[in-house]
Amino acid sequence: MPNSFKSFAAQNLGTTKTTVYTVPGATTGTVIGLSIANTTPGTVITVDAKITKGGVETFIVRGAPINIGGSLVVVGGDQKLVLEATDNLRVQSSHATSADVIVSLLETT
Repeated sequence: MPNSFKSFAAQNLGTTKTTVYTVPGATTGTVIGLSIANTTPGTVITVDAKITKGGVETFIVRGAPINIGGSLVVVGGDQKLVLEATDNLRVQSSHATSADVIVSLLETT
């Protein structure tokens, strides 16, 4: 089973749920880091992060505030998140073009 470290980034996320990562077929993705930054010049934002498994959405974090110039580490440190083939990770902000996201993970095929 080959392992490959990867990272994915998305910029200027807003009020529409944006898929940041989808696990390829015949693969497992272990999220080892998920950070969301507030990129607005003067607004506190709130963010949702969700996973979709088998068509069912589940919150990782809901309505989490991020201060001006701040960031939120949703997954990191000792915490990991295992995703299976076709699962996806989505992020949404309370304000238009207000958040940048980076996810680091280990894919196993």
